[in-house]
Amino acid sequence: MRLATAEISFSALAHNFNKVKQFAPNSQIMAVLKANAYGHGLVRIAQRLDQADAFAVARIDEALALRAGGLVKPIVLLEGFFEPQDLPILLANNFQTIIHDRSQLEALLASELDGQLITWLKVDTGMHRLGVTPEEFDDVYQDLLACQNVHPAIRLMTHFACADDLNNSKTQQQLELFKQLVQGKAQQHCLANSAAIVGWPDSHGEWVRPGLMVYGVSPMLNCVGADHQLQPVMRLKTRVISIRQIKKGDAIGYGSTWQSPRDTTIGVIAIGYGDGYPRHAPTGTPIIVNGQQVPLVGRVSMDMITVDLGPVTEAKIGDEAILWGPELPVEIVAQHAGTIPYELLCNITPRVDYLYRE
Repeated sequence: MRLATAEISFSALAHNFNKVKQFAPNSQIMAVLKANAYGHGLVRIAQRLDQADAFAVARIDEALALRAGGLVKPIVLLEGFFEPQDLPILLANNFQTIIHDRSQLEALLASELDGQLITWLKVDTGMHRLGVTPEEFDDVYQDLLACQNVHPAIRLMTHFACADDLNNSKTQQQLELFKQLVQGKAQQHCLANSAAIVGWPDSHGEWVRPGLMVYGVSPMLNCVGADHQLQPVMRLKTRVISIRQIKKGDAIGYGSTWQSPRDTTIGVIAIGYGDGYPRHAPTGTPIIVNGQQVPLVGRVSMDMITVDLGPVTEAKIGDEAILWGPELPVEIVAQHAGTIPYELLCNITPRVDYLYRE
């Protein structure tokens, strides 16, 4: 058995999906499963989201993996297709594609397909990443309507840049621009990611596309999942493999970057950046050992980290160490490490064992 384990709670997953339905009761739900379901296991998570109306992934290989795993629901490619030769594969596998660039439109117009693809036309309302410009939106929409390879039920979407910040007016500006552009077009709309589902109810269209919140993590600034009644789906844990006494002034780890201000007890934890724990996590990052929160000290190594257990401790070799989970929100660890929860969850490496629990 591997030491480092990502324990995945299916009950928490179901709870979070039901919270999405409570936030957006009148919308269909497109569950976002890109990046290995945010590090939780692509196919295993999809198999448990049987109430989702569709799945969304970033790229075609993720979509094909879902089909190979027996998933039959509609799958939306959030980055669309990249080559004209992808189009027959999309059609054969019931993949839906986002159109965000004129080159994709031209490939559709030039192809001869045996059926019609369901497309989502994405407009750039201010993210300035993917999406046709507001000025070309109507022309591209009309060209899609006229294309024999495209199903006439074209769905319309955009992406918010700052929905995680309720004090930023940009989301409202993007929402108003989108409404102006789609006025008179009787098509289904999808605007709301997790942050907009939680914080911007006016953006809930016929579809919402929750990602991070499905996994129990807050999509809002300076919040944790529990603030929205979400439950963490992942608990990342391992074991204590060594306990040693050190003296005041002793240095720990590579570079001797941390020197103990007192006589204390050091615990060595079997996890490191080789497992996906952030190398840049600084001294003071919290870890739970034997039910008690203790600070990381010294540098994160490939296979190990060290924690200060204090001068007097009941910890022993073999004790459980929790890096994040219900006891320690991943949002808190991310704040200490100067990053975001997405990165921590997605960076779990194949060396970590996955344990799925009801």
